[in-house]
Amino acid sequence: MGDKIRLHVKGLTYSDRPSGAYALLLESEEDKRKLPIVIGAFEAQSIAIALDKMTRPPRPMTHDLFAAVMESHQIDLTEVVIRDFQDGVFFALLVFQRGGDIRTTDARPSDAIALALRADCPIYAERSVMDKAGLAAAEAKVAAVQSDEANENDGNSSDSHPEVDDSLDLQQAKKDDLASLLSSALEQEDYELAARIRDELNKR
Repeated sequence: MGDKIRLHVKGLTYSDRPSGAYALLLESEEDKRKLPIVIGAFEAQSIAIALDKMTRPPRPMTHDLFAAVMESHQIDLTEVVIRDFQDGVFFALLVFQRGGDIRTTDARPSDAIALALRADCPIYAERSVMDKAGLAAAEAKVAAVQSDEANENDGNSSDSHPEVDDSLDLQQAKKDDLASLLSSALEQEDYELAARIRDELNKR
């Protein structure tokens, strides 16, 4: 694997939009860039339980069961790596060790992180993933200012931080408008929308 960046789980945010999605927010230890990953309700609940060390479900959830099986077979989860980001989809890798034997298994990032929190093992992302999908508020603000300057040069003006319309069709929005919307979403800490805008910008 290439150059890796250590990540920490900052929390979960819920979207009131019809999608009802959750955004898992990871932060780079190196430069504080944010990496939002949209996940489902079940995975969000499992991660929330793992984050709250005091919460114990009456019966083990799927990730608890997986962790218990690993422990019973003396298999250690040594690290989780978010290894790729393609077409808006993240790919993760579980790295296991049993004795001197090291093996890897592909996984969804939500499942991988739910297990990493239970195993108390480090979470990483390949630097290429952070370069593609990481969000820095300062960078987004610069992009928004550049977009505003471009609009003024075209004889148009727009607010530097427009209100985010839930019904907005991101595919129809101009690239400059998307940069402004990304800055606005980050300021409002709407990471689910920020992830959607990021993915649309990457497609362009």
